[in-house]
Amino acid sequence: MMKRITIKDIAAELRLSVSTVSRALTGDKNIREATRTRVMEVAKQMGYSPNPAAMTIRTGRTGTVGVVIPEMRTDYTVKVIRGIQEVLYQAGIKVVVMDSFEDPEMEMENFRMMERFMVDGLIICQCSCRHNLDWLSKMLAQDFPMVFYGRIPYGLKVSQVLVDDYAKSFFMVEKMILAGRRHICHFYGPDDVHNSVERARGYRDALTKYNIPCEDALQIRSGMLIEDGRRAVDKLLASGAKFDAIFAFNEEMAVGAMQRLRERGIRVPEDAAISAFSGTSLAEVVYPTLSTVDSPTLEMGRVAARQLLDQLNALAAGDPLPEPRTIVLNAEINVRDSI
Repeated sequence: MMKRITIKDIAAELRLSVSTVSRALTGDKNIREATRTRVMEVAKQMGYSPNPAAMTIRTGRTGTVGVVIPEMRTDYTVKVIRGIQEVLYQAGIKVVVMDSFEDPEMEMENFRMMERFMVDGLIICQCSCRHNLDWLSKMLAQDFPMVFYGRIPYGLKVSQVLVDDYAKSFFMVEKMILAGRRHICHFYGPDDVHNSVERARGYRDALTKYNIPCEDALQIRSGMLIEDGRRAVDKLLASGAKFDAIFAFNEEMAVGAMQRLRERGIRVPEDAAISAFSGTSLAEVVYPTLSTVDSPTLEMGRVAARQLLDQLNALAAGDPLPEPRTIVLNAEINVRDSI
């Protein structure tokens, strides 16, 4: 049987103490970067892999991080998870992913399951900013490492990674106005998703800047799926309101809207321009190509994972958790053929 390489073997090879090697392998911030890099290189060369049972006994950590997501149907989520894994796998941390299926009750069950798994920390994208706040507050009070991305628990002081939903919505609607559109409809997302609130605020303020009335008939509450976009178009047409553009909460709704408009003989963009927030590849595979605000999903995952690592390393060193940080990443506005 092949001998298992241990921390002692690496320490002997490098003529370092076992303690120094151990701390370098777990990302201790007090270890010099050059030392940490050399330890990681030699560990890889020697074929070292951590002993999970020994690590748990020694550190009280399981070497596992949980990721709780609201859906797994889009490549927005897939790309974020890829970014998270990229960072955490390099640090020797396993990742457990649980899908809440846009159901706050399922989300709460996932949180409880993560507790039973004794994960060292959580990266979370919420179903709703109004649910499960008591549990989250309890865990925050216990200094449990948590980072949120995308959809955040509005009102809680947490570490979070997001894009500026308000500003990017404002600028996208402004692009449509500058293209000559004056009757712009907004398809809202769910009220209990804070991003929806911010995107609607950006939409309204862009209209206000150009002295365009915010008509109630042009503000339609819907959902997040393709079918929701189709239903929103039906509701808009049934109202009889005049419109020449649609700004949708997300890409899936926009695609559903484009399908329904085409079925009703309304041309995009000749009769109605369309744009939306995005994080998937749908925008470039539909016809005409969809104008979108594109979130940096891969980087969002990486940054969230790094924030969580900072918290885990602080606890491992016996230090208090870092102060919660909000990191706002740049989302790119891509004007395509739908405007």
